[in-house]
Amino acid sequence: MQRNMTTDKRTYVLDTNVLLHDPNAVFAFDEHDLVIPMTVIEEIDRFKKDLNEVGRNARTFSRVLDDLRAGGSLKDGVKLSSGGILRVDHGTAHADITFSWGSDSNDNRILRTVVGLHERSENEVVLVTRDTNMRLKCDALGVLAEDHQNAQINVDEQYAGMQELHVAARVIDDLHDHGRADLPLENLNPNEFLVLRADDRPGQKGLARVAPDGEHLRRVGRHREGVWGIFARNKEQLFALDLLLDDSLPLVTLNGQAGTGKTLLAIAAALRLVADERRYRKLLVSRPIFPLGRDIGFLPGDVDEKLNPWMKPVFDNLELILSTREDQPPRYTYLFEQGMMQVEPLTYIRGRSIPQQFLLIDEAQNLTPHEVKTVLTRAGEGTKVVMTGDPNQIDHPYVDALSNGLTYTVERFKGSGLAGHVTLRKGERSALAELAARLL
Repeated sequence: MQRNMTTDKRTYVLDTNVLLHDPNAVFAFDEHDLVIPMTVIEEIDRFKKDLNEVGRNARTFSRVLDDLRAGGSLKDGVKLSSGGILRVDHGTAHADITFSWGSDSNDNRILRTVVGLHERSENEVVLVTRDTNMRLKCDALGVLAEDHQNAQINVDEQYAGMQELHVAARVIDDLHDHGRADLPLENLNPNEFLVLRADDRPGQKGLARVAPDGEHLRRVGRHREGVWGIFARNKEQLFALDLLLDDSLPLVTLNGQAGTGKTLLAIAAALRLVADERRYRKLLVSRPIFPLGRDIGFLPGDVDEKLNPWMKPVFDNLELILSTREDQPPRYTYLFEQGMMQVEPLTYIRGRSIPQQFLLIDEAQNLTPHEVKTVLTRAGEGTKVVMTGDPNQIDHPYVDALSNGLTYTVERFKGSGLAGHVTLRKGERSALAELAARLL
């Protein structure tokens, strides 16, 4: 059947991974029609009993679909509030379509549905999938395929939390003399860092941070005494410490490649605020046990023994910090014994309230935006949340550099006076680590 493209309306076929990532995705396609292959329903059913985020999303989507069913037949199509029609395709109409390659897998059954609709529909048909290989197969078959754009944050350039600005020398003088300076701050975000250079006095420069109210500049402290034996080695690390040690700032995000010092700086700052200054009750450190919510019962031992392999990078940083303060081999166990520090899997954070604590979420690039929302809404009164990660090192199959929870949080909070962000650029772990990060 020859398609008659008389309308701009599209028919979107949704893959399973889209719905497991965003169970409300069916409401994100405006006036266009949606088709969900029966194979997708079957795959969703397989995940619904999982006790993790994927399982919760599977159950949520099943409830969404059941609610829509009240408005009509899923076979014939139900009207969506956006104006489109959603229906479930059982695939028998496309049984004549065969492929000369591959097995009769679920992916190929979904592809048969897409190709069948492409050949028979009057609308342009597009498969929406987070699976790169599925998009490649569609292109080879001559049909359209797209990633789920609603899962990505729209950014022209990822926010780095800092920029260079040319100003009059008097602005830098005020900053050095009084710790603050007034300056028109259009197009600057609260808590954004500025490297100021004097136009009328070559060579003069200053480091400043936009105040949380966005109305003046603050001088950035030098922290020459170090923080638990850790010293800033570049301006980005200095900026990070400025945010981490500010207990009036409840959310800090740090990203950067491996070896830039994200976790090390965060732990050192937390130990000062918790152990020395008693501004927080304890340091709570957590990392996604990939994927978030996986049952840690697959490893032997009690909870602490099971967590040890996942938390080893945190313990490595503790050993480095304590080695700068002690002549004998570092023993960080006293931090746990005295209740100043605790490590916990994110698996158990849902439903909790966490007041007056320094909460460090490491490897946050492996969280989805929904999972980040779950974490941030656990923060109680007086809690500071620090999220660190590298958006270029993602293990989660359903997120990428633009759709992960860390990038999403940075972009959403960049205009808020309650949040600050810095991108660390220079590796300081070792010359070899820095070279490897750049070359490999």
